[in-house]
Amino acid sequence: MKNNDLNLPEFSQLTVKEVKKFTSELKVKKELPKIIEILNQDSRKGVQKIAARLERKIKKQQKIRAKWEQMNQLETELAAEGYQVIVGLDEAGRGPLAGPVVAAAVVLDPEAKIYGLDDSKKLSKKKREILFSKIKARAKVGIGQASSSEIDKYNIREATFVAMKRAVKDLLPELDQNPELLLVDGNAVIPNLTVEQKAVINGDADVNAIAAASIIAKVTRDNIIFEYAEKFPQYNFKSNKGYGTAEHIAALEKYGSSPIHRKSFGRVPE
Repeated sequence: MKNNDLNLPEFSQLTVKEVKKFTSELKVKKELPKIIEILNQDSRKGVQKIAARLERKIKKQQKIRAKWEQMNQLETELAAEGYQVIVGLDEAGRGPLAGPVVAAAVVLDPEAKIYGLDDSKKLSKKKREILFSKIKARAKVGIGQASSSEIDKYNIREATFVAMKRAVKDLLPELDQNPELLLVDGNAVIPNLTVEQKAVINGDADVNAIAAASIIAKVTRDNIIFEYAEKFPQYNFKSNKGYGTAEHIAALEKYGSSPIHRKSFGRVPE
């Protein structure tokens, strides 16, 4: 027996466990409020708790969507000014003692919203990887990196700019026309580029395109360092990701540096 036009089961004839199983698979869609209304009419406290959980699910989704709109404000304003190809740029790996610095350049499709974007450092590993796949599928992406030897050659700031330039170059074949504006996370733009740029402080937490770039850069760099972890197991890169943890420093003192360590960084031996 079905309940109304939504083709729902007759919840009153189901056990609380069966109701829980059915609702656990529900997505946040327009029929969900009606389902909650039906469940709230059930006298069983267990069913009413399920209804309350579904209400929290809706509120959480509304909050995520509101955050996306808030983080899209700058891009919306720029689009209204006539900018059509807006690139978000960010990097990962400025601070570690080993491995490359990786940058990403992302152009989002305004018709393919990716909810949940945020500064990659605020997201769990699982969430980053889910969003990484969504960004790769729905957006235009370019990736660039500068090696540890290039960091030693140029310094970390200049090497970061090198990685960003490579990310933009990697992005170009994906685009139908050249970028019109680069939104660069931080307080400085990339030197020696002819394309218009805008530095955005805390952009990875405030602007969707930059947040997407931060996720792409972070996951890409993590994957690179995990490969190095297999090659240089003595430094436990899988855990510290190249950062200067006490364990990492102790390993450097015991084994010396590897070919991927940044020799110009103070705590790294020659």
